Amino acid sequence: MKRLVFLILISIALGSCKSSKDNGQLLFWSSNNAQEIKYTNSLIDQWNLKHPENQIRFQPVPEGQSSEEIILASVVGKTTPDIYANMWQGSVEMYAGAGVLVPLDTLDGFMEFIRSRCSEEVIEEITSSDGHIYQVPWKVNPIIILYNKGLFESLGIETLPKTYSQYLDAGAKIKLDRSGDGYIDRWVGYTTVKVIWYQKLFNFYPMYLAASDGAPLIKDNKAVFNNRYAIGVFTFLQELYNNDYFSRQRMSASQDPFIMERVATLFTGPWQVPYLNKFKPDHLDFGFYSMLVPDGHEGPAYTYGDPKNIVIFNTCKDPQTAWDFISTMIDKKGDLELIATTGQFPRRNNLSKDTYFDDFFNANPKLQVFAEQVDYIKGVDNHKLIVEVFDIISQEYEACVIYNRKTPEKALADAEKAVNVLLGK
Repeated sequence: MKRLVFLILISIALGSCKSSKDNGQLLFWSSNNAQEIKYTNSLIDQWNLKHPENQIRFQPVPEGQSSEEIILASVVGKTTPDIYANMWQGSVEMYAGAGVLVPLDTLDGFMEFIRSRCSEEVIEEITSSDGHIYQVPWKVNPIIILYNKGLFESLGIETLPKTYSQYLDAGAKIKLDRSGDGYIDRWVGYTTVKVIWYQKLFNFYPMYLAASDGAPLIKDNKAVFNNRYAIGVFTFLQELYNNDYFSRQRMSASQDPFIMERVATLFTGPWQVPYLNKFKPDHLDFGFYSMLVPDGHEGPAYTYGDPKNIVIFNTCKDPQTAWDFISTMIDKKGDLELIATTGQFPRRNNLSKDTYFDDFFNANPKLQVFAEQVDYIKGVDNHKLIVEVFDIISQEYEACVIYNRKTPEKALADAEKAVNVLLGK
């Protein structure tokens, strides 16, 4: 009830933010991240100079509890922008099913452009259940592993611990170091113990994707995650907690555990590079490597890409012009500006091998590993109930991984059963 009242109030407040053409202008909403505002302003200014007859008006998404709540409220109040450029991929199917998004594959030039930019695997991932595409694959932040180089060296960890057993060995060395006379409250890694569905996007889910070569959680409207890959991830993470290699305590956000050198690794994204360059002590040297995989795993390690995509709402009076503008955002020039200004990555083929971007990555070598990872990322399954699916997995994750109240097999069997009930199976 509170959520409904909140949405109604927000939709009334948004009434003054009319989203249809204002004096012939298309309204574009971005996130309210400062770097993204700068980037978006630049691209819109360039477009408006060249297209006086088809102007774009820019506005960051209005302030609120979350951008997701604001977008939902704007749909309820019919005050949606023409273009929204921060849509979480997992929300698209819900809006597509509600009939409030433009099917982009009906617009001139869309499919040709997307096929030149993205792999067939990505195109399949973003295609909705009705066969249409309602989202432009745009920006990603691959989740990989941040590590403290100096700490690894001091503890004699000479090889990056990329497999489960190697990581457990590193955890044992750090625990042993913690038990000596020079006691340091330190762990091999840390991931939140909060039971919030989206936190699984930054621990369980990227590891599941890495183990399974990018397998889905749902297929043909049925749970398919109760498999050896998910059981392996739950078993491994449970062992980290049971052996006291990961802390069950919630670490204070005011004292960054990596900067304080209380953890040797974190599962994180490229936003850490500018943050650490600004706040870390001079002696702290850091690097990144790909997501952990089971022993014996062959081939690249997939991970969660944290994709945010672009949509056109059906309140837009000129979807073709909206797409024509979007296509300038996601050409090579626009993508380079995205990386350079925001530190986020375009979802395009062979990013790390494209010589167009060489100068940037040569000047920013710590970001190169993320560019290489872009070819091996996944979003979430294109299902309207994907949030509820993650919520169920999160509950079982807590019972099994954090508190050891269930075996991995029991926890995932229970999660599978609950998800299939949710899906009507």
